[in-house]
Amino acid sequence: MATAQTIEFRDPAARVTLAPAVPTLPPSVPAAGMDEMRDLEGEKMVLNMGPSHPATHGVLRLLLELDGEIITKATPDVGYLHRGDEKIAENMTYTQFIPYTDRLDYLAPLHNNVVYALAVEKLLGIDKQLPPRCQYIRVICCELARISAHLLGLGAFAMDVGALTVFLHTFTEREKIYNLAESLTGARFTTSYTRIGGLARDLPAGWVDAVRKFCNEVVINFDESEKLLTRNRIFVDRTRDVGIISRADAIDYGLTGPNLRGSGVDYDLRKAHPYLCYADLEFDVALGSVGDCYDRYLVRMEEMRQSVRIIRQCLEKLPGGPDNRSGEPINVPDGKTVLPPKEKVLTSMEELIHQFILVTQGVNAPPGEIYFGGENPKGELGFYINSRGGGTPYRMKIRAPSFVNLSILPKVLPGHMMSDTVAILGSLDFVMGECDR
Repeated sequence: MATAQTIEFRDPAARVTLAPAVPTLPPSVPAAGMDEMRDLEGEKMVLNMGPSHPATHGVLRLLLELDGEIITKATPDVGYLHRGDEKIAENMTYTQFIPYTDRLDYLAPLHNNVVYALAVEKLLGIDKQLPPRCQYIRVICCELARISAHLLGLGAFAMDVGALTVFLHTFTEREKIYNLAESLTGARFTTSYTRIGGLARDLPAGWVDAVRKFCNEVVINFDESEKLLTRNRIFVDRTRDVGIISRADAIDYGLTGPNLRGSGVDYDLRKAHPYLCYADLEFDVALGSVGDCYDRYLVRMEEMRQSVRIIRQCLEKLPGGPDNRSGEPINVPDGKTVLPPKEKVLTSMEELIHQFILVTQGVNAPPGEIYFGGENPKGELGFYINSRGGGTPYRMKIRAPSFVNLSILPKVLPGHMMSDTVAILGSLDFVMGECDR
């Protein structure tokens, strides 16, 4: 297994000291004027940033207390989307809820589908029975989704701090991923590709070659984006030593994903608790050294390169070949979990009965409770399912990484300038669709 890789591009001697949250009294002020000066210190302005603001990346409202240009207190206000996905799940079969997972982190719907399916399969006890071809295809989908989410996140982050060209570069590559998703799933945005126990369909002809072509092209885009940003004086000044999250704070606030690894914590669920075929693949975990906005940018850039590395390995090891000429299965061989082939439904009474039960009642899950978490682009996306038997969950809890990552804002924003808020929000790379689940 590969060891963790540390990204370092900084001069430790060049440090920026943040302005104090409350200005101190000058030593020349006479004692008689002390009360008047304290009154002036207490004059602070309360500013609402959002929920309609381009830099909040969605309907996030920040209640900021300012002392001049310095933030003294920050309170995030979430919940403006009014989703209620967890309650909706209680009135749907496990399969019917799959399209709702597309709407969580809607920048990585393929990854959401896979993690949710793995959670239900763990409840059913069939997570170890997934065919190898299904596992490799799911990993390819997950890593394509990671690249897609990071491309948009970094493009929007760069645009927030003034680098518009990078957004155009990243969005061009992201469109290619949408084309791949469309040919695979029939949809560009809301894919709903996975099924409980497998996949909706196998790979179309020529798709493997198209993914190889994309991998060769996107790495060139990575180089171009890094040339535009990594040593750009304006970008470095806006992000370096800004929004520092210490290793201890990152752990205490439950951060996951690139925001946690940007603070130097070596924790990646693909390594710590391997699922699917990740244990058979070689890749490195990118780590930051300071935990500022610049580190979080570097970590995501390296993660995209590692995702390309993972995809290439999956394409080489994919059982059954590009067009599956050997007939490798993509679903668990269980007629009570996976819909039977259509031709058998039309010719066999037993398959017709299974089809009818699965569509109307859902899979018959045993009573119990499970939790499964996957390494989503934003962090650990987890599903807790409480079952009392039958085809619908009794309770479901979604651990949304964006919701947890936003909890660090009251800690990290005070002491920064108002203009730093935009850079810090962009570096956290959150999606309000899963925050207000």
